[in-house]
Amino acid sequence: MSHDAQKVRSFEHPGEGRKRAKSTPKGRQVDPQAAEEIALLLGDRPRRRDLLIEHLHLIQDTWKQISASHLVALADEMRLSFAEVFETATFYAHFDVVKEGEANIPPLTIRVCDSLTCAMLGGEKLLHELQTTVGPGIRVVRAPCVGRCDTAPAAEVGHHFVDRASVASVLAGAKGGDTHAHLPDYIDYDAYVAGGGYTLLKRLRSGELKQEDLLKALDDASLRGLGGAGFPAGRKWRAVLGEPGPRLMAVNGDEGEPGTFKDRYYLETDPHRFLEGTLIGAHVVEAPEVYIYIRDEYPASREILEREIAKLPPGGPVLHMRRGAGAYICGEESSLLESIEGKRGLPRHKPPYPFQVGLFGLPTLINNVETLWWVRDIVEKGADWWKSHGRHDRQGLRSYSVSGRVKNPGMKLAPAGITVRELIDEFCGGMADGHKFHAYLPGGASGGILPASMDDIPLDFGTLEKYGCFIGSAAIIILSAQDSVKAAALNLMRFFEDESCGQCTPCRVGTQKAALLMEKPVWNRELLDELSQVMRDASICGLGQAASNPLTTVIKYFPEEFVPKEAAE
Repeated sequence: MSHDAQKVRSFEHPGEGRKRAKSTPKGRQVDPQAAEEIALLLGDRPRRRDLLIEHLHLIQDTWKQISASHLVALADEMRLSFAEVFETATFYAHFDVVKEGEANIPPLTIRVCDSLTCAMLGGEKLLHELQTTVGPGIRVVRAPCVGRCDTAPAAEVGHHFVDRASVASVLAGAKGGDTHAHLPDYIDYDAYVAGGGYTLLKRLRSGELKQEDLLKALDDASLRGLGGAGFPAGRKWRAVLGEPGPRLMAVNGDEGEPGTFKDRYYLETDPHRFLEGTLIGAHVVEAPEVYIYIRDEYPASREILEREIAKLPPGGPVLHMRRGAGAYICGEESSLLESIEGKRGLPRHKPPYPFQVGLFGLPTLINNVETLWWVRDIVEKGADWWKSHGRHDRQGLRSYSVSGRVKNPGMKLAPAGITVRELIDEFCGGMADGHKFHAYLPGGASGGILPASMDDIPLDFGTLEKYGCFIGSAAIIILSAQDSVKAAALNLMRFFEDESCGQCTPCRVGTQKAALLMEKPVWNRELLDELSQVMRDASICGLGQAASNPLTTVIKYFPEEFVPKEAAE
């Protein structure tokens, strides 16, 4: 045999004539104990892909963390790749994934909100003091807005919230083992029915109330999506109905915009008014299944809904509860759908739009909690009743979440188009003692920042856009002369940096670079303006497109913030 032939043969049969190495299984191996634990935990629950996040919550709630061995076992139990399970678990902030070789996480976690209102009222100091005070077995971490801005600063001990938190009150809750959600008093099923609840739904289902008449009432009232986008509700329902079936419905209860807590207020006071609106919407678009997605920061709201849904009489669509896991991006409608399907909350490219291709690829009606909450009142009382409210040539009612430097913060039901000055004086008891009105956010974190001198703008859809702002979900945060608007804008940009899903470069890198530039004592305004424009033009979804609004409005409306103190003196 020639030398060349020997080389070929050697290549074709490597190691021929030598002892073969002992083969070992490839990939991650399932630990038998972990496999048994996961199988017992899931019990007879379905192993469907869309339930992945629900199953991850079961693991997190049971062991206060998610170990690598449990992730492998869950992937095997659900017949998914480890990569699919791992990327989903690590996407959401509330899943504490412990990688191989890492130390276990303490059994109790305290989360301290550091978003704008809580930061203004001492949240950052509280966080630092707790981190240096707590003993072993407790972990203290920062958290983005938890929807309790009216009782800031807020801390969460397990799943129990401590309002107007102090070191003493938080530690008392931790030591006392008070880690479960506290349910407020609310209107339950029997009380709601006694007050005429579900009569409208029965009339619709029986045919006494025609579908077209109901839709006309929504159109005549000009009810718009109250989650922030403001799309006409009646038109959206008609668009979904115009698509070939089968159709589905999803409820966006992922109220994560810093400063916003109105949906929580409605869910924790009158949940059946929301549920009746939901069932009416499902009937109109002929959706046999409804997916209600509630953010993980609202444990009381979820528990109330689970209790009250169980009391509903049989018949009608199936209502599925879905639990968020700490991701602001899931408030964006297509990210919401991805999360309901058990995936990372990455925004989808549009078109197609969700009313065409939505949940599980079917035409899907998506509405915000408050939008559905108003359906019964508008149809029963009439569009003229709704339109009789309003100020400054605006019509309807708005639920304003007011927080910050006011005497009486909270959810304020007020006429649409009210000005911030009227809102403070008439509904909030004026400014907090010792504080002078300086600035305000008219639409939460992404709605921009305006000076007190611009206090006469009607707060409603379409009135703020020409100033570089928008009303969004009507989260009004009031700043006083003791607050720095530059610091407020930086706080908001850091929030967006943390909450960016990372899918598109303009948002992922833009928010990071903007925050770095804003940390400097002197802002490079030209560079920040250019960066803001790129983010607005090229980001996939509204997070990146609107993240720079606080930054650009501070530069535009607060020139005194950029004058060196020496020059000002």
